[in-house]
Formats: sequence, C-alpha cells, structure tokens
Amino acid sequence: LRGFAADASHELRTPVAAVRGHAELALRHPGPVPPEVRRSLERIDAEALRMGAIVEDLLLLARLDAGRPLAEEEVDLTRTALDAVADARAAGPEHRWRLVLPEEPVLVRGDGHRLSQVVANLLANARSHTPPGTEVELRLERADGQVELSVTDDGPGIAPELAERVFERFVRGDRARSRATGSTGLGLAIVRAVVGAHGGTVTVASRPGRTEFTVRLP
Repeated sequence: LRGFAADASHELRTPVAAVRGHAELALRHPGPVPPEVRRSLERIDAEALRMGAIVEDLLLLARLDAGRPLAEEEVDLTRTALDAVADARAAGPEHRWRLVLPEEPVLVRGDGHRLSQVVANLLANARSHTPPGTEVELRLERADGQVELSVTDDGPGIAPELAERVFERFVRGDRARSRATGSTGLGLAIVRAVVGAHGGTVTVASRPGRTEFTVRLP
C-alpha cells in the first residue's frame, strides 16, 4: 500500500499541476466570464490546490519510508516556535495562543524546513479540533539531554480509541468537520515520520480539558 501511494502520488503530481495551471489561465481570461463559470473555475482551482497538497504530503511520507536522508543543519527551534505561533495567531485569531520559551536559544541539528512543518502541523491540529476560545500553549525546553517541544490545549480531548491511532495515516477525529476544513488526516503522520527521521519521538496524552503532544529530539 505504501508503494502504491508513492507511485500514485508521483504520477498525479504533473496532471494536478496541469489542472491548476489551466484553471488559473481561464480565470485570467480578459473577456467576460459568466459568474457561474467563474465559480466553477475557482472551485476547480481550490480543489486542485488541496489535491496538490495531499500529493506532496504523500510524497514526503514515501521519501521518509524509503529512508532518504533529510537536510542537516543547525536549526534554531526558538525562532521556529516564534514564527509558528505568529502564523497560528493569524490563522486562528479566535483561539488563545501562548508561547513559553527558555531564556537561551534552543539549537538542534536537523532539517529546518521539516521541523517547521512539524510545529505548524501540531498547532494546526490543535486549532482544527478545538472550539473557539480554546487556549493552546507551545512550550520549548531542554530536559535530560534532549529538547522537548510540547503543544497543549484545554479543549475537549481525544477519545481513547482514537488516541491510540492518531498518528496513523488518514485518521481523522471528526470526518465531517475535517472535510469542511480540508484536513487530510496526514498531518500527524508526517509529524511522527519527520520526528522519527531526526531520531526523536512524539507522544500524546489526552483527557477532557487537556491534550498534550510532546516531541523529544536529541
């Protein structure tokens, strides 16, 4: 199944890009376009964009499954956390965002782009599965020779049967809402795969009123 997903994603990449390109070209047509046609073209463009994101996520997972090496550089996780929370505030102004950082910058060796994706996915997951007004805290600290990054919210929590499978691919807590928000069920699978590729671990602990995802990196 993983091999099929990798092959299918690779083959889909080009036609999905072509669909988007033709939709964008049609939307830029200088002549009059009937409103219903414009709406259809906008929906085609939006859905092709979403499909493209799914394809890229599947390709990333395929690369990690194959053990392909990630970039290795010095990454300032403090800056990553600052940027991620700023983006989260813009995307979810109805939530309450908190950031707790140590006094000194926290540096690790790894792929800065992929680690940023990990933090963004965890914050997006908290935003998508909690109601407006929920407090979400991102905390970064050093502990026992490791770096700990945690995302905690005071939302309704994760059902026990779902918590056991939450890092699996295409697992979604609320299918109806996930469809509405464009969630693919791949975000947490990518978190686990990227963290694992860095030699780290990610865990979740949840009960009503508190859910905490904890990433530990060497």
